[in-house]
This record gives sequence, C-alpha cells and structure tokens, in this order.
Amino acid sequence: MKKILLLATGGTIASLEGKDGLVPGLAPVDLLSYSSDVSLAADVTCEILMNRDSTNMQPEHWIEMASKIADNYDQYDGFVITHGTDTLGYTSSALSYMLQGLNKPVVVTGSQVPISFKRTDAIKNLNDAICFACENVGGVYVVFDGRVIIGTRAVKMRTKSFDAFESINHPYVAQVRENKVTYYWRPEQTIQSLKLDVSLCPDVFVLTLHPGTKPEIFDYLKGLYKGIIIESYGNGGVPFEERSLLPKIKELTEAGVAVLISTQCLEEGGDLYLYEVGRKVSQYNVIVSGDMNKEAIVPKLMWALGQTDDLSQVKEMMETPISYDLSVEWGQEE
Repeated sequence: MKKILLLATGGTIASLEGKDGLVPGLAPVDLLSYSSDVSLAADVTCEILMNRDSTNMQPEHWIEMASKIADNYDQYDGFVITHGTDTLGYTSSALSYMLQGLNKPVVVTGSQVPISFKRTDAIKNLNDAICFACENVGGVYVVFDGRVIIGTRAVKMRTKSFDAFESINHPYVAQVRENKVTYYWRPEQTIQSLKLDVSLCPDVFVLTLHPGTKPEIFDYLKGLYKGIIIESYGNGGVPFEERSLLPKIKELTEAGVAVLISTQCLEEGGDLYLYEVGRKVSQYNVIVSGDMNKEAIVPKLMWALGQTDDLSQVKEMMETPISYDLSVEWGQEE
C-alpha cells in the first residue's frame, strides 16, 4: 500500500460559507472523509499547511510547500496538495523549479465548488489526485476533472466550469477515470536525487501591453523590480513608433534588469525574429519566452534571479527547458 502525504493549503475545495462569502475552513482530515474507496487503497496522512484563499498565495508560501515535501520526501511514496484554483498554475510551476530531480509524484488539485456542497467537483478531483499520487512517476502534476497536466503547463481557463484547467502547448499526461490511470505519454523517470532550491527573488513584474502604453512606466518599474515580463502582441512585437518602448527597454537591460518578452497569445508561443517589430527589440539583451505560459514564466524568472544576478546566466536558464515548460525547438534541451 502506497503512503501518501496530503497537504491542505485552503482554497475553494476546503471552503465554508462565511459572513462575507466563501472562506477556507475545512481541515484535511475533513476533506478526506468525503473521498471514496480510492483513499482506502492508500495510506493517506493528512496535514494542514495553511488555510488561505489562493488569491492570497505568495512566493513565500511556495517555499513552505516545497520545503515540507523535501522534509518528508523519504517517508512517503507520493504527495497531494489541495489548493485554490486561481493561482494553482503558478504554484505547480514554482514547485517544478524548486523540487528538481523528483522520482515521486507531487500532485496539485482543487475544485470549483466546495467539497461540502451537494453538487461539487471536489470529491472526484481529490480521489483522482490520490489515485495518481500512487503512480510510479516523478514530477509535479495538476490533476483536475480527470485530466493530468504537467505542472508547468497548467493554465486556468474557466471560472465556473469543472474543466477549469487546460494543458497549454503540451499534451496531457494522462486521464484518470474510475480510479484507473490511462497514459497518453509518460514523463522520463529521473535517476537524479531530489534537489531542493528555494532561492527565489520575488521582485518580478508583469506588464501587459495595450495601444497607448506610456514608455515612462518603465521609469517607475526600474527601481522596484529586478525582472520585468512584457506581455507583447502576437509573436512578440513591441511598438517602436510614436510611444516607442525601445529606448526604455534598452535602459532597463543596461541597468541590469532582466527583461523577458512574452506574448498575450496563449497558444503556439512567440517568435521575435519574424517581424520588424520583434527584431528591433531582440537587438537588446532580452529573454524570449518561446511557448512557455505566464504561470510558468513568473516563478521561473523568480527562481532564476534567485540563483544569480548575471543576466546572461538568467537568460540561459530561462531559455532552457525545465520540467517540460518549454518545447525543445524554442531552446536548448535539458
């Protein structure tokens, strides 16, 4: 019988009606009491790590989760984290960078409706998560609505529907149905030892461009952040006429700020070298996102900046695939 550690962090799945709306309140043992016979097929230990709405989740809480898993790594065969859905994708990505060399599953799940409600997706998601945590695979995964998604590729697409998460720019790993796992592909099993690295620099900002964005915004950001992610248009175009952003981006890179050019398009990634509006900004020492999603880019940049202040090293780390976050055609292989 597999030994599973269930760590509760709050979220909708553990929420109760409060005077100001839904608020996390159920203990993990209460969550487990709703699960079906799948929990009887594993020896599940429950522990509450925190009890918060995931809107209030911060990088320091990612560190707490990663450290807890590392501290208990040798005692369990798999791990399940129950989490609010709003920032779940950021957490699963962050854990993927801080916990490298996993040869056991770390499964993050949640729900759109509290587990205590009559019509809820929480029971299925919890059962499926425990089921997949018993598998002989390594890595961080999101399990939601029967879908198994690699941790760096999960994006919340819907606010109410039970199929809230999609795997963006990468195939689903597997499907869980009636306590049975059917694989579409199997991640390579690592022969490395677990490496915990929780050196994060949270000084990262995401700026979404829109027609009319003032270049002067970067003057305010330069002194506050060490990394700036610019969500540009299409393949990565940045305006260079009228309100040209190029001089300010040049100033940022020269000042030692890591600038990453991403795209507002969810699928297929960006290509800075396709159009003039991309090539003009690529002449500076900017980082390109390839087909990574924002939920992975943000914690990855925090993690990279936590390792080094050398922008060339940060660029290399960001443009190298880690935990399947970046398709190999966009960067060097791991």
